[in-house]
Amino acid sequence: MRRIFAGAFLIVLLLGAIPLILTPIYSIRAVHPVSTLMLADHFTFRPMLREWVSIDDVAPVMVYSVMMSEDGQFCRHRGIDWGEMRAVVEEALAGEETRGASTIPMQMVKNLFLWNGRSYLRKGLEAPLALYADAILSKRRIMEIYLNIVEWDTGVYGVGAASQHYFGRAAAELNARQAALLAVTLPAPGARSPANPSKSLDRLARRVERLASRSGDYIGCLKPAKVS
Repeated sequence: MRRIFAGAFLIVLLLGAIPLILTPIYSIRAVHPVSTLMLADHFTFRPMLREWVSIDDVAPVMVYSVMMSEDGQFCRHRGIDWGEMRAVVEEALAGEETRGASTIPMQMVKNLFLWNGRSYLRKGLEAPLALYADAILSKRRIMEIYLNIVEWDTGVYGVGAASQHYFGRAAAELNARQAALLAVTLPAPGARSPANPSKSLDRLARRVERLASRSGDYIGCLKPAKVS
């Protein structure tokens, strides 16, 4: 019995060490991380589309649209939006239906190291990993990784593959409308189609398009560093 517990403890330690070791490695721009879903598709021989695109080669309006749709305080928090988190907890305690409070760093670490599906265990693991990732990686690098690992349709990963899949163009060529439609697809990939949006998806996209056009100081951390 002691051997079983010792073995289980060792496995937990090894699994816990993976994100601690890989996150600093992922700060290297030449490294192109893969998600757990990509690995699952690879090992089960499911078809998969993926094209890594540098954030420098993504239309800025695409980057800003994802931020304003998914995590409007991205440049201002340190991995967790505590204001949103408190609101969700208060809603849960009041017996109300809760909304999502996941930040982009939280979604990134979930995609890189954890699994899909709602559970308190996964959320409990997401939080410290998001704080760690935000402390190690630049905001621009976090956004670059997120844009390249998130699933936009079944087996379609990353903004490069998604822009080709839905609009037949490179990520650098996306216009404001297309960027907004792709951004509002993210909460439910596979159930929403940016190429053939429903009326409700169209309304969401128009709102994100307006927010992205007025983002101003909100997107300061995503602007490329000036070369002196």
